[in-house]
Amino acid sequence: MPEFNETQRFTQWWLWLILVGVWSSMVYSIITAPPQTDSAVYVSFGIGILLPLLFWQMKLTTRITAQGIYVRFFPFHFKEKFFAWDTLSASYVRTYSPLMEYGGWGIKYSFKGNGLVYNTAGNVGLQLNFKEGEAVLIGTQKGEEIKQVLVALGQLNESVK
Repeated sequence: MPEFNETQRFTQWWLWLILVGVWSSMVYSIITAPPQTDSAVYVSFGIGILLPLLFWQMKLTTRITAQGIYVRFFPFHFKEKFFAWDTLSASYVRTYSPLMEYGGWGIKYSFKGNGLVYNTAGNVGLQLNFKEGEAVLIGTQKGEEIKQVLVALGQLNESVK
């Protein structure tokens, strides 16, 4: 049986430039400022360290098997979320606009009726439409590979969009 596995991380250079820049400016401010016991300085410094560490640890894992689709966005999901094939009305790969449709990358909900998205980069995703009317989009860097697995599993349904 064909299977698909993908792990993605936040690798955008501009995101890391912002995170490192914020952290560097906080470190510089604390080093050059006169000694203070202001808790706000320490809280800011802590956030400046924890935010890049959080982004470093984040990863989106997607698995597709004969049983269904598993997705996990660590550290927000402790277990994989499972979507069984029999709960779906459609599954297909599509191009989307992360900013216009969902407001960016991460775990987002679209108030335009597009449902939930899990993504880290790019503009291609696996669209899942559920029989109950909900929708989930899982970002991918391997759209063609997913399409081939969906075809092999008999689960590619592009007619219902």
